[in-house]
Amino acid sequence: MSEFTGERVIPGQVEDDLWAEHLARYAFASRLAAGKRVLDLGCGTGYGTAELAKHATEAVGVDIAVEAIDYATAHYPAARFVTVPATELPFAEAAFDLVTSFELIEHLSDYRPLLAQAKRVLHPAGLFVVSTPNKLYYAEARGASGPNPFHEHEFEYAEFAAALRAFFPYVKLVLQDRLEAFAFYDASADGECRIERVSGDPAAANFFVAICSQYPLPELPPFVYVPAAANLLRERETHIRKLEAELGKVRRWLDETTFSRDELLARHIELERQADDKALWAKQLEELLHAAQARIVELQDQNATQQAEATVIIEGLHAENHKNIEWAQETGRKLEAKARELAATVKLLDQAEATVVERTEWAQRLNAELSAERARIDAVRQSRWMKLGKAAGLGPKLDS
Repeated sequence: MSEFTGERVIPGQVEDDLWAEHLARYAFASRLAAGKRVLDLGCGTGYGTAELAKHATEAVGVDIAVEAIDYATAHYPAARFVTVPATELPFAEAAFDLVTSFELIEHLSDYRPLLAQAKRVLHPAGLFVVSTPNKLYYAEARGASGPNPFHEHEFEYAEFAAALRAFFPYVKLVLQDRLEAFAFYDASADGECRIERVSGDPAAANFFVAICSQYPLPELPPFVYVPAAANLLRERETHIRKLEAELGKVRRWLDETTFSRDELLARHIELERQADDKALWAKQLEELLHAAQARIVELQDQNATQQAEATVIIEGLHAENHKNIEWAQETGRKLEAKARELAATVKLLDQAEATVVERTEWAQRLNAELSAERARIDAVRQSRWMKLGKAAGLGPKLDS
């Protein structure tokens, strides 16, 4: 069986109050089930269908939840259970004398098919008993928890009556409330009831229960269901003891929480002190940052000035370099001209040297010839004939 969510009552898994609240509706409808063919729409775990089966000739429960039908089939053999949506019933027209639908209509986004199906399978003289929570009371009771996530459409009194009268001409709405009472009873006998101070204000009711039919309705006197655990004082005392135990737990939790709170406060104070230190440190860092930023601006200004000065110097160097390049180019041209002149001079020198060598060789030859001639002259001069002719005053005069 699935976990209890509050929307499906599972016997043994709900508190007495909630169990009695649901079972009371079936006790109310059981008065109308004697000798009847009964259909229970949205039967859930089947406990209510089983209650109706105690009085009916036939009791059938339908529900869309497979696990709920499995549970009902296993636990309540006196009734028959079918897995089927209440808006798509497989039964023939007029197959049942009593159709019940408790706390189902508010779960449907469109409730009209449910009412149409209930009317179709209901005998024209039969009764349809349907219940729903009072929207106004339910919203107030849930409080901060907000709307029920399982409910698609909740009804106020007039809206619920109008919705039912659209399908059934005869509708009687009664109110279901949990009342405080004093009981005088023999545990083995039924009794009578007397209800005082009934407000009759639908807006204050817990639930609405409607009896619907195609024919005029029978008289239905007020019905009081006294559950097995209905000793209200004992229930209250038990509840008080449970509350006291819970209160003890809450107090222990509060003491622990207070201790934890004190530790957290001390930790908070320490963190605040650390935060103040860090804030001071951050402030100092911020001042250093501002000083550094100011210094950066100053250096940027100095750098801009130096860059401007460097730009002037560089431009001057560029101009001077341009002049030097022009001078070097001009000097290169002059050197090339000098080189050509030097090459021509070298050529001339080479030619002159060749001439000198040639002249020297010529002079040497002449000198050799002269030496030879002188030798011959000296030979002639020294000859006997020349000496004789000189003595005689004859012959050529030879200079030395």
